[in-house]
Order: sequence, then C-alpha cells, then structure tokens
Amino acid sequence: MAGMSVEPYREITFDKDGDGAAGQRTALSAFAARGVTDLVLFAHGWNSDRTAATRLYSAFFAPFPGVVRPGVRLGYVGVVWPSTMFTDEPIPDFASVAAVHPGKEAVVERLSVLLREQPEDEAAFTEFGDLIRELTDTGSAARALLEGTPPPDFLVGDPVAVCAMFADALEEAAGPGGVPTPREALGGRLGRYWKGAREVLRQATYYTMKRRAGAVGERGLGPLLGGLARSSPGLRVHLVGHSMGARLVAYALRGLPPGTRNVRSVTLLQGAFSHYAFSASLPHEPGRAGALRDMQGRVDGPVVACYSRHDTALGVIYPLASRMARDASSILGSDRRWWAIGHDGVQAVPGTASLTLAAALRNGIPASGCVSVDTAAVVKDGGPPSGAHSDICHRELARVVASAGRFGA
Repeated sequence: MAGMSVEPYREITFDKDGDGAAGQRTALSAFAARGVTDLVLFAHGWNSDRTAATRLYSAFFAPFPGVVRPGVRLGYVGVVWPSTMFTDEPIPDFASVAAVHPGKEAVVERLSVLLREQPEDEAAFTEFGDLIRELTDTGSAARALLEGTPPPDFLVGDPVAVCAMFADALEEAAGPGGVPTPREALGGRLGRYWKGAREVLRQATYYTMKRRAGAVGERGLGPLLGGLARSSPGLRVHLVGHSMGARLVAYALRGLPPGTRNVRSVTLLQGAFSHYAFSASLPHEPGRAGALRDMQGRVDGPVVACYSRHDTALGVIYPLASRMARDASSILGSDRRWWAIGHDGVQAVPGTASLTLAAALRNGIPASGCVSVDTAAVVKDGGPPSGAHSDICHRELARVVASAGRFGA
C-alpha cells in the first residue's frame, strides 16, 4: 500500500455489526504462502476515517523491522472499523457524530441546534433526552431489562439531573482554575447544565462505540481468526489494539471458535474498557465476574495491558462514561470501580505481573498470563486534540509487542 512504512501489509474491514468483506480470510492465508511466520494485527481506536487509521498504522509499525530477531518474517494487518474520534474537546464534532449514527442526521442536527441555542427551559432538556435515546436506539428501561441489556442510567434518567451530574463532574475535573464561559456565568441554573449536555452527547457516542467495538471483535475478528487457524495453522497471530480498538481485539477472544490456538499474544495500548474485564470476581461485587473472565486463557502467550497516568481521556472521561449513577462522593477517579485498563492496568486477576517499561524492556515480558506495563515514561503527550491517549507510536512500545510475541531481537 502506498505510503505504508512496512510490507507485506493488508487492511481488513468490518461494518458496524462485525460483517467483513468477502475473501479476507483467504487474503490473510496468503501471508503464510509468502513465508510470513508471524502476523501483527492492529485495531485502531476512535479515528475519523480510514485514512487516519492507515496513517496511524504506518507510524506505529515503522520501528518493527528493527526489533525483530533473525528468522522471523512479519506480516502486518490493519483492522478498519466504523468509529469516530475520542478526544478531550468540549464541543462535539457533529459531523463525526452523524457518521457514527447513520440515518440519524436529522437527530444530530436538532441536537446541534439545542446545544448552540441552550434554551433556559426544562422542556428543551426533555427534548434533548428524547433525542439522545433516539440517537442510541435506547428503548425503555423496562424493555431493556427484559432483553437482558439494561441501558446506562444516563440514557434513561431525568435529563436535567443527568446534565447537572456531568456539569458538576466537568467542573470538578477542571479544578479551582476552571473558568466558566461568559454565557455560563450570566446564565441561570439550566444554562450551566448545557455544558453537561455536551458531555452527554459525547458519552452517548462513546456508548455506541463501546457496543460496536465488542460486536466487531466477537462477531467479526474472532471468527475470522478461527478460520485462519484452520487454513494456515502455522501462522502465529499477535493482536494489538489502541483505545476502543483494545476492546475490539480483547472481545475477539470471546469470538474464537473452540480449540483455536493461533493467538500468541495480545497487547492493549491505552485500552478503553474496564480494568476488571479479565477478573473472575469483582472486588466490589464478589458474585460477579468481568466481561472477559478467563479469556486470557485463550491466548497461547501473554495479555499485556500498557497504561499511563498521563492519559486524561481515560483518567477522567472514561470514568464519566462508566460511572452511570451518583453513588459516591466523587464522580471522578477516586472511585476505582470505574477506572479503565489503560489507566492502571489489569486489576483483580491473581498472578498478574506489574512492570515498569524499563523492566519490561530489560527483562522481557512474561510468557503467559496477564501483564501490566506502566508506559508513562513515553506515553505522555500526543498533542491536541487527544493528548497522551494517542501518544502510542514509540519504538519502546514496538519492543513490548515483540517481547510479548516472542519475536523480538
């Protein structure tokens, strides 16, 4: 592919339901025929389009030829799936919101009007809540419970209370130095809540992407890898995912057909899903397990979670999205239940190894089980709009992937 830093390289695509283009498994099998021994497959996070995803892949893969030991022949795959940018920008990108929710352009347009005009009227918030539920295809709470998929509270709660919650949280995150806009300073109680409403829209888009990433991984990528194991049994696969793409590759483990053993390592870069996902027992609810309980056992190698304290997208925005009820003193990071795996690594899984980046590079990654690697030494400033959350294109992280996959020099 023109402009790609490595070869052989191929992109595979999935739609929002996990359906892939015809012939993709055959195309991946062709790597083995070209002498490829190990396939590094990377899933992007919240990118605006295929061009942005390809650019990320080229930058991330660039150091790999220099970190591979002799006798290993790498092939590279980029997963392209329908997503949007996850940034720290306070005002939603309405074009991206519309792109993520096809057929809902009129809904997005009306939401943009409300957020621009910010009526001092509770009826406007009621309309806003109705539009958010329409955007996310969220039915009644009772119906959802019957279907076994209860929606998060912020989609079904009182819109004024929900917007107030997010407004309070954003002010808490800003700290004493946070200054309201002139309109917010002059406006009344409801005017201030529109700031929270903007965050509600972004969280609604996050909710859509969360469901989609899991579906693409479990229904799309997992079965594809199962077919590849049958057609090319000697080809070793190494999964890498960033942000929501980390959720995608992790959920691919749930979609692997029984007996599939071609996945030799998984590396999660700033993963935007629960740090308890692999736990057999949640610390705050011992009777419940994480959504990916024991899935690390389906990997013939380690599951590595790279995390950084500098990632404000996961340190603040992810807990906002995950913590849907106000049942603690703070809505932010003081409540560990809602932290992301990219914020502090794998939690509540006995035997998990915890390493600094220097130790991981010096001594290597353990051969199996869950591993947490603190990468704050390099993942610290990706620039606007998403800061450290997207600061992942480093030779050190390429070496972590290579060490996890046992193909490093």
